[in-house]
Parts: sequence; C-alpha cells; structure tokens
Amino acid sequence: MNRPQPGTVHAVLETFLGHWRGTTRLAASAWGPERTAAAEVNYTRAAGGFAVVQSYRHTEANGSHFEGHGVFTVDPDHEDVLWYYVDSMGLPPGTPARCTCVDGVLRVERRTARMTARHTFRVDDGVLTHTAELRLGDAADFVPFMTSECLRV
Repeated sequence: MNRPQPGTVHAVLETFLGHWRGTTRLAASAWGPERTAAAEVNYTRAAGGFAVVQSYRHTEANGSHFEGHGVFTVDPDHEDVLWYYVDSMGLPPGTPARCTCVDGVLRVERRTARMTARHTFRVDDGVLTHTAELRLGDAADFVPFMTSECLRV
C-alpha cells in the first residue's frame, strides 16, 4: 500500500485552498425565512499537509451569525476524502462522511437521526460554490437549504 506523502492532499482539495468571500443564500426553512448573508470561508492545509481545515462563517443583516468548521482528509486505504464537521448549531459531530470526487466536484452526504444533508463543493471560473440540500426525517426528497458563492481574496 502506498501511503500519502507529507504535504499532499487529494487533488480536488487543492482547488479550495485559500481565503474566500461572498454571499450565502438561505432558503426558507424551519430555521427562518429566505434571506442572504455575507459569507467568508478559509481552506488551509493542516496536520503536516495531510488535511485541509475548512472555516466558514456567515453574518446576516441583523448581526446574527453562523459558523462551521470541517476537516477534510484522505483515507489512505481507499484514497477517498473524509469530512469531519461541527458547527454553531451545537449538535455533537458525527462520524466522518465519505466524499465522492467527480470532475473536480466534491459531494458528500452527512446523515444523522434527524436528517440527511447533501453538500456539493466546486470551483468554476474562480467561483467557489457550496450548496446544501436537506432531507428531514424520512422525507423522500431533498429540498434546497443554502448556496454560497465566493471569490478568492
């Protein structure tokens, strides 16, 4: 088995590295009406280059804010990207979610007893886009939750 070398991360994660600013559009949901918020996200190498730390924060017009922190790392036995995540909603982090990477697009589903959140991360033409859709309880379909679009600063 070939172990990754220090300083290397999965190729798709390289495109996310840096400091980004933009806007998050939040769909109407149980957490509030449809609205937009100023967004800022950083992706930084960590753990000797074996991981990428994600720090996200958005601030709404009324001053309230949300923040989330993730760690992406590579499972060396399967060469998959894993995502560990916690946020200011206060729920304990679950097990890491296994991501798929197709054509530079990172996709992941995080499941809890309450919901499944489906995230998509991509960079196209210099724009970082992160979308999240939710499936609450045993609902059949996902519904839009948020879309962030950011430019590198």
